[in-house]
Amino acid sequence: MKAYVFPGQGSQFVGMGKDLYDQHSLAKEMFQQADEILGFSLSKEMFEGTDESLKQTKVTQPAIFLHSVVMAKVLGGDFRPDMVAGHSLGEFSALVANGTLSFENGLRLVAQRAMAMQKACEAEPSTMAAVLGLEDAKVEEICAATPGIVVAANYNCPGQLVISGAIDAINAACESLKAAGAKRALVLPVGGAFHSPLMEPARQELEAAINNTPFNNPTCPVYQNVTASAVSSADEIKVNLVAQLTAPVRWTQSVQAMVADGATQFVEVGPGKVLQGLVKKIAPEVEAAGALAQ
Repeated sequence: MKAYVFPGQGSQFVGMGKDLYDQHSLAKEMFQQADEILGFSLSKEMFEGTDESLKQTKVTQPAIFLHSVVMAKVLGGDFRPDMVAGHSLGEFSALVANGTLSFENGLRLVAQRAMAMQKACEAEPSTMAAVLGLEDAKVEEICAATPGIVVAANYNCPGQLVISGAIDAINAACESLKAAGAKRALVLPVGGAFHSPLMEPARQELEAAINNTPFNNPTCPVYQNVTASAVSSADEIKVNLVAQLTAPVRWTQSVQAMVADGATQFVEVGPGKVLQGLVKKIAPEVEAAGALAQ
């Protein structure tokens, strides 16, 4: 069985999507449509922007979403998923790919999510840190014992977990994690504490937007970040998509569940190769590759 997976924030690069735009008329149409919907030239930012401008959440999220969805469309008849999943933001790309959301509505929701998250980041200075070489349970224990807001945010693969929270709490947790034997506990250059309670204002804003958007039942199950299990009901997908902003991304558990349910081949659709690497660490026995030459 074939699983298609869609990357999240951090996979962006200047020039992303330009090859698709140049080679496929369908891709060109979708880029132009995205620019109209957003009211600014996202394609220009993607093709000719700077690393700095692409790092802005309000640009990054629609850019990665657009690149991923265009790539899935360009695959045409070759795109035949038995199941899909996306890492954080990538869940929206997955939901367009399996027919739950239309391209236009998916893009609008991603743009609203990005703006809401940026506002939440600006309201309260916060950050994230990557922790390497410790058991998940030990990281969770240290987070729970650290004063202030600090939680496990991304279960990326065994031995790689990202924590999220207030700056002081993250710094204190990093010291404790290193003392407990972490190979690294490194603060990341991100705008704020994604997938933590500090995203609550953004969650409320996104919930209103999602509730006003039509969702279809998907053509194949999506393994959602919040549950790490197969979901095929539009109503359930909505609830999990809202919860995702303040809940952890259970990527390790999602990949394990997909393999347990029969996935033998994982195809990453979108910029970069981050998810292929994570899948190989989580389930070395399966195939993992990119959808098209990058």
